[in-house]
Amino acid sequence: MQKIYMAGVGGMLGEAFYKQFKGEYEIKCTDIDVNEDWLSYLDFRDNDAYRKDVLEFNPDFLFHIGAYTDLEYCELHEKDTYETNTKSVEYAVSIANDLNIPLLYISTAGIFDGKKDVYDETDKPKPLGHYGRSKYLGEKYVQENSNNHITCRAGWMMGAGEKKDKKFIQKLIKQLVNGKKNLKIVNDKLGTPTYTHDFAKNVKLLIEKEQQGLFNMVCGGLTGRYEVAKEMIELMGLENTVKIEEVSSDYFAEEYFAERPACERLVNKRLDDLGLNIMRDWRVALKDYLNDYYSKLIVK
Repeated sequence: MQKIYMAGVGGMLGEAFYKQFKGEYEIKCTDIDVNEDWLSYLDFRDNDAYRKDVLEFNPDFLFHIGAYTDLEYCELHEKDTYETNTKSVEYAVSIANDLNIPLLYISTAGIFDGKKDVYDETDKPKPLGHYGRSKYLGEKYVQENSNNHITCRAGWMMGAGEKKDKKFIQKLIKQLVNGKKNLKIVNDKLGTPTYTHDFAKNVKLLIEKEQQGLFNMVCGGLTGRYEVAKEMIELMGLENTVKIEEVSSDYFAEEYFAERPACERLVNKRLDDLGLNIMRDWRVALKDYLNDYYSKLIVK
């Protein structure tokens, strides 16, 4: 059985990687937040500790998953952001190269400036803030220095439910649970949702097919925040009791002060070209997500 070392998997994406890879691979999962019995402590910003732990496990693959993804936190904590999202990636590249094993790096749609309608793997990134820049610098370092890598760009993440989802869907769910009947949703932010389990499954397929390089990896269908919220409310059977009000991003400017691209829509061009795109339409994935993690809240 092949072995995978997964670093920084205490969050929503890590949960999906653990569930999708366990059983078929021998895996070691680490994070600074040991919130599951399958996790052990490791701070991958500590180069010596990171290297020692990986070398002792002697894996066939190194998955570098963790990152700060809260844009406001990244704007306020620049040093911590680059140490976590960029410098640690340099450590991972060095470790994987020395072991002569493939490295998986997770990048993001947030590395673009949002001035195009859609982005594929040939488009040049132009990040706007510290989060986007830190992730792009990590991606760039991997591409220029890794001997063997798979870099996958995710879109608007959804997955793991109430416990670990800190993104858009859970923020809406939290409002509903608190009894809110009027949701204010921005109508000027476009993107592509990415279900964590679909993402992990597609990564596994690339590993099995011994692929290398850069891949956009998002759910099918181009959409926006307003459309996602509307679909979620309808899937939950709440369209007659919950009202959605369209607002511009300016409405949330004080709370979400970090600059965000107007458009983060990705297309999976390389996956399509290789016939390896198993990412489902975002509506199908969202329905599964709600059924799997929020079934008690669905009224129909």
